[in-house]
Amino acid sequence: MSSVIDGKAVAAAVLEECRSEVAELKAKGITPGLAVVLVGDDPASHVYVGSKDRTCGDLGIYSRKIVLPAETTQQELLSVVQELNADPAIHGILVQSPPPKHIDEEAIIRALDPRKDVDGFHPENVAKLALEDKTGFVPCTPAGSMRLLAAAGVKTAGAEAVVIGRSMIVGKPMALLLMAKGSDATVTVAHSRSKDLAAICRRADIIVAAVGRPEMVKADWVKEGAVVIDVGINRIDDASKKSGYRLVGDVAYEEVAPKCSAITPVPGGVGPMTIAMLMKNTLQAARQIG
Repeated sequence: MSSVIDGKAVAAAVLEECRSEVAELKAKGITPGLAVVLVGDDPASHVYVGSKDRTCGDLGIYSRKIVLPAETTQQELLSVVQELNADPAIHGILVQSPPPKHIDEEAIIRALDPRKDVDGFHPENVAKLALEDKTGFVPCTPAGSMRLLAAAGVKTAGAEAVVIGRSMIVGKPMALLLMAKGSDATVTVAHSRSKDLAAICRRADIIVAAVGRPEMVKADWVKEGAVVIDVGINRIDDASKKSGYRLVGDVAYEEVAPKCSAITPVPGGVGPMTIAMLMKNTLQAARQIG
């Protein structure tokens, strides 16, 4: 019988830690501040940004939401970033991804003050993660996934881990975290073009699926007793739902779960951890900047 890893419960525990940390910082005269910049009118991004704003309000973090029209130019967006870099009330800056196609997202990331890059995507923070320098910021989804493994009591030392996906948002940082000192897993980074991906996965004690393909990982890809962290979130048509769709992960949950010792559901697994770890990163920035 598999154990379902409850991301909502773990995220709630992280947010309670954040609440205490906010109180400690305010007692020292520091009010943590997070600015979220959204360009355009993507509905999913607006929902996500609204959730971040509400979480900040609940914890007592100063939140500034900046919504710019879709036709905002690259230079106009860079000017907003530069103003936030210089603003002492702001400790963390997040430019919601993806921006409109005419915006060079990489240039925006590089323009951020790395001390305020709470997404952990600036090259300086990527380097710090590789060097295991704890002053850097770890991308929120991989950081949350590691916290879920710890909460479930999963022993990573000596385990064979397979990460499916090689993005800078999840796959690569997840692999670095798993192989870091203290985690000590043996890590394979695979992707959709890996030769015999199913056979690679069958070796794994831990599978992290972050490839963005609905229900790609099937039961015969997973060995008995494996731990599965499903980072994917995909919409598939479902006429039985009022919305017309349902959310599924990158793992075929119903058939895979019975083989696992532990697994994250979608929704309610990794998703809630992302905002919780963003709050953690914002508080780290506030402590380090002062």
